Amino acid sequence: MMRKVAVIGGGWAGCAAGVELASTGAAVTLFESARTLGGRARVVDIDGRQLDNGQHILLGAYSESLRLMETVGLAADEVMLRLPLQMRYPAGTGMDFVTPRLPAPLHMLAGLLRASGLDRTDKLALARFSTTARWMDWTLYQDCSVSELLDRYDQTERLTRLMWRPLCVAALNTPPERASAQVFLHVLRDSLGARRAASDMLIPRVDLTALFPQHAGAFIEGHGGTLRLGAQVRRLVREDAYWRLEMNGAPQAGERFDAVVIATPPGNAASLLEGHAEIPSLSAFDYEPITTCYLQYEQGLALDHAFFALVDNPEHGEWGQFVFDRGRLDPARSGLLAVVVSASREAITPGHDTLAASLAAHLAKAFRRPELMHPLWSKIITEKRGTFSCRPSLSRPANDTGISGLALAGDYTACDYPATLESATRSGVQAARIVLDARS
Repeated sequence: MMRKVAVIGGGWAGCAAGVELASTGAAVTLFESARTLGGRARVVDIDGRQLDNGQHILLGAYSESLRLMETVGLAADEVMLRLPLQMRYPAGTGMDFVTPRLPAPLHMLAGLLRASGLDRTDKLALARFSTTARWMDWTLYQDCSVSELLDRYDQTERLTRLMWRPLCVAALNTPPERASAQVFLHVLRDSLGARRAASDMLIPRVDLTALFPQHAGAFIEGHGGTLRLGAQVRRLVREDAYWRLEMNGAPQAGERFDAVVIATPPGNAASLLEGHAEIPSLSAFDYEPITTCYLQYEQGLALDHAFFALVDNPEHGEWGQFVFDRGRLDPARSGLLAVVVSASREAITPGHDTLAASLAAHLAKAFRRPELMHPLWSKIITEKRGTFSCRPSLSRPANDTGISGLALAGDYTACDYPATLESATRSGVQAARIVLDARS
């Protein structure tokens, strides 16, 4: 008999759960309170302009994200730009590190030998760190902060400033002083320590909704499922072996589900679980904001590469870890640059106009191009609860709630990765398999 499964939440985790369930023949109903699928990784309309609410880089190691994209009919190399692992700064401002297309670990060795902006001491420190991490199988006996880990292995100030700090802030959205070294090592394992193809960087050419959620929704509907957008689920009601959902205090008449996947933020999940299961770790999270600033210049303005790293110098009001040339990813976006400011709490305090002006000035100085001081327009998007603060030894809830037919999904659930598209996707797949196994 076909199982009826409700998925509550239409972010990447909920979409992944829905696709995994639908592909096995389950009848899926996906409930999303917003009018657009994608959660914290979607396109938004701002003053008539379609802009992503953030900028993401995926890795070749993101196996579940890539598998589900293929499942819903997407070719990864058509919707994303594939680049070798790299860390490139505007000329004269930092380092230039690009791995060639050689088998691992030769690609890392060759990239390190060719890297400019690092001296012999820096390169030896990086090689020593990578070798030791491999020997440890990228695992710590006891978690600590990223800063403590870097001090322990004598990483140089320049290497920390130009590589480790921006990688940590970008990947974990948490400053190295309070970020988990173990989670950071997991990220490095699948980038610096991975086979060459797994370490590739994948930058979306299309908007984030079109990258997966939109096609996931179509896949679910194409397999007999239903999407309910603008639908806020307030409460779960257990009736014998089935579940009913209450919408704004009213039960959905006639609808009973065999299983439910809760793919909402932790606070919402805790409310839905009230009276069914108590999971203390759902209330244990602190959050970090992420800000993306879009700067539109004249058509034809372009950077030399699709993206560059930036030297983040808060003491001098120079914010941002990476800048992306959206025109190189999509010609229709010619002249549009996107600057990402991770862990942006301090950066956004003076206000959006002040931050946009300082980012334009930072770009003009870094690229030595005065015209970057004067964009035609700018828009800032801040996700105030962009990700959980990825602290050492943080307790994250399992997908399995301990209740048959009820599972959690979200980038905050127990996983090797920090809050990324891949951790969200993996959790959705895992939650789907848990509720399917419950009645097999």
